[in-house]
Amino acid sequence: MFKPFVLGLGLFALPPVALAGTPVKPPPAVVDQATSAPRVQIALLLDTSGSMDGLIDQARRQMWTVVNTFQKARRGEQLARLEIALYEYGKSDLAAEAGYMRQVLPFTTDLDSVSEKLFALRTNGGDEYCGQVIQKATTQLAWSKSREDLKLIYIAGNEPFNQGPVPFATAIANAKEHGIIVNTVHCGGAEVGARDGWTAAAALAQGQALNIDQNRAVAQATTPQDAELARLSGELNQTYLGYGSGGREGKARQVAQDSNAAPSPSVAASRAVSKASRLYDNSSWDLVDGSKSGAVKLDTLKDEELPSELQGKSVEERKAVVAAKAKEREAIQERIVKLKGEREKYLSEQQAVRPASAGPDTLDTAIIQSVRKQAAGQKLTLE
Repeated sequence: MFKPFVLGLGLFALPPVALAGTPVKPPPAVVDQATSAPRVQIALLLDTSGSMDGLIDQARRQMWTVVNTFQKARRGEQLARLEIALYEYGKSDLAAEAGYMRQVLPFTTDLDSVSEKLFALRTNGGDEYCGQVIQKATTQLAWSKSREDLKLIYIAGNEPFNQGPVPFATAIANAKEHGIIVNTVHCGGAEVGARDGWTAAAALAQGQALNIDQNRAVAQATTPQDAELARLSGELNQTYLGYGSGGREGKARQVAQDSNAAPSPSVAASRAVSKASRLYDNSSWDLVDGSKSGAVKLDTLKDEELPSELQGKSVEERKAVVAAKAKEREAIQERIVKLKGEREKYLSEQQAVRPASAGPDTLDTAIIQSVRKQAAGQKLTLE
């Protein structure tokens, strides 16, 4: 069975729940509700039933491509903030009383945490309750109160949409009251999606009814720039200075997600581009990002909260080391951005020579296609 997949950005009002109902440690990055920047909130509801391995793999492999779509997202001159939340549903070893679903991550800006959780998902047969998981995402997540912010749910699956105790019309009506657009991603043909309610649900939500082939291998075009981008991605890691209790975990997570991306040169290149962008913000555990954003003050940290290279140093010495790492990072990021442009030019030229064969969309192309239209409706530009 295929289970729905939902994308959303924002903060959950309730703590996440583990498989057996035990509390899950919250993610290291929390959303600042006071921020004045425009917000793009995407909640992904992933069907993790037995037949959804292909869908989950697409989500894992193409996450960085989707993220890179928002690098320049803005309203006027103000850059937008990207927040992502994740649910899984339809798996039989999730609690029946919770509707065979759970919140995997509340809205977060910590992209490595999102990748980590995606790679940790495992499938198993179960019941897919689309209405109930939409309702959960609507009521549990801390959605923006502003009607000008872009608030999206993507629910992906392949079973009839009307299963479960919560009618999807009720859940969608509630989402619309909060200014949330629900997009349906049916894994299968459009005719089946229409028959099983996926098209009707999207129409009711004023979202898009998307159809994908969840088992289609995503095209992985390699380029001459890929190897250097992967190398520079590793160099970037050396500019991070973990602090506090989350510092060591954050650095380990960063390296682990590099390893998860490494088998595909294309994915590793996309991840490198994400790491060089403003969206890759690790203020919750890195002193360079944290000092820049104001999340941490170097003069208030205790010696034991500092990385080994800063312990025993004066405040001024700490600031000098952080400034040097920031300068080094900026130089590496500039090299990555230059290679990104060369890579895009190469891919464009290859596309002109050898056009891609037509076929059903994959998850990334479906999301990017729809989000471009819906961002324009909120007066957000992505280019």
